[in-house]
Amino acid sequence: MSETSGGADFLLESRGVSRDLGAWVVGLAFGRDGSCGFGLGDGMVHVARPGQPAEAWAAAAAHDGAVLSLAADAKDGFLTGGDDGRLVRITPDGTVGEIARLGTMKWVEHVAAHESGLRAAAVGKQLHLFDAKGEALKTLAHPSAVGGIAFDARGKRVAASHYNGASLWFVAAKDGKPRVLEWKGSHAAIAISPDGTHVVTAMQENALHGWRLSDSQHMRMSGYPSKTRFLSFTARGKWLATSGADSVVIWPFFGGGPMGKAPTELAGGDGVLCSAVACHPQHEIVAAGFADGLVLLAEIASGKVVPVAAPGHGAVSAIGWNAAGTHLAFGTETGFAGMVDLSRR
Repeated sequence: MSETSGGADFLLESRGVSRDLGAWVVGLAFGRDGSCGFGLGDGMVHVARPGQPAEAWAAAAAHDGAVLSLAADAKDGFLTGGDDGRLVRITPDGTVGEIARLGTMKWVEHVAAHESGLRAAAVGKQLHLFDAKGEALKTLAHPSAVGGIAFDARGKRVAASHYNGASLWFVAAKDGKPRVLEWKGSHAAIAISPDGTHVVTAMQENALHGWRLSDSQHMRMSGYPSKTRFLSFTARGKWLATSGADSVVIWPFFGGGPMGKAPTELAGGDGVLCSAVACHPQHEIVAAGFADGLVLLAEIASGKVVPVAAPGHGAVSAIGWNAAGTHLAFGTETGFAGMVDLSRR
């Protein structure tokens, strides 16, 4: 492993709270009010607040079945999609409200929201857009099932990955035609760079593919031993951090990169796959979770590693920061969840 700061002094023990939630943590997000929602495979959503003891976290029965996706809602609270075909909003106090019932026997596999009020939910080949009041705006059709969705930073465009590429839509456009970004194969997780100049997807065959939008230049990023499920740009878009290898793999998006440039690897060497990553919202620091349950922070410039949570609680399946970058939360496949206060004391 790279140089480690703090030895075995895991921050979760000294600065955090944790709880066994009893089911796979499918996703998590910090709401815009600062609370954190954990979506579980048993249909429950638990809402935690910084400074609150874990036993006081609110619990809400969001879905009849599994939570398949979770995102911070536009203003506060959370959006979830479930295998019961419902798009649901959970308030910070745990109140559940249905936004849309998108069909029985249909799965709401991906959700996203933008602070402008826009919400998006993917069901099969269709991407449904809703406004801040929950009113349906439009439905965008794709050639195959949507594998991932993302809004750009301004909320003007929404991208959806699918088989043989991705589609980039202007939300307010009336012609209903996307810009199609083509590349053969199955595309899943998707990210738009903070400045809106690049789109990157994770592919079925253990590789990433990207497009530079100014000239449609293709970017091929390969060499992963496993599928990449998490893509996270640093705040200014200089680096793209990814899971899927036995280290945190970060690709340079400056100086003409990533074409012709090798990635940087952080916190590697133990042979354990990195299963989740999230870049700090302000600094060039990456939070990473591994298949053995280890959670750590890695500074890109120095390679220094700070341990957050010890191995032993199952593979890390979700990880994320609050907007200020003062709190980090994570969850695992066995249902272990933690939140760490990283603010100065």
